Amino acid sequence: MRRQQNCWLIAMNDLIYNQHKIPKKQWRYGFRSSAATGCGWIATYNALRLMGYHPKPEKLIRYYEFQFPLINGNLGTFLFGPALFFKLRGFGVKLTPRRKKFDAAVKDSDVSILFYFWRSKFRFGAHFVALHCREDQFVGYNTFSNSTAPDQYGPSLEAFLKRRRYFLPVLISIRDRR
Repeated sequence: MRRQQNCWLIAMNDLIYNQHKIPKKQWRYGFRSSAATGCGWIATYNALRLMGYHPKPEKLIRYYEFQFPLINGNLGTFLFGPALFFKLRGFGVKLTPRRKKFDAAVKDSDVSILFYFWRSKFRFGAHFVALHCREDQFVGYNTFSNSTAPDQYGPSLEAFLKRRRYFLPVLISIRDRR
């Protein structure tokens, strides 16, 4: 992967900060673009990068497309898809559906993936983001459509979700297999 061609990747760690900047014809996901529905594989990619792995986007996309062919890519990624991906590869995985337990679960993991629903005045959707806790601050990747760097969530993930009015969240906590 060359940085010159992929200027929407961060130069330092090759994390994806904004899926909407991915060219529409690059890394198709199902019948759609990764810019439109790629947050699931992107959260997996960013989580792996944060743990020091070097995944290939094409391989992640292929895995998810075959995991649930009618869902993954065409409608996004199945809620439990990332948890299954990491579990099958020997990582420690814990699902947490209660917001009150999110902060402790993230701090007890190497990296996490957060799934949540959002709504605005005329739109509704769901999203996956990779995140971790750094110096008692929660930091997310590929959070907003205008993100250009890691997104600072503050000292409480629960408060961040409440402030943004995100609902029905599920946290996937991941411990490295090494």
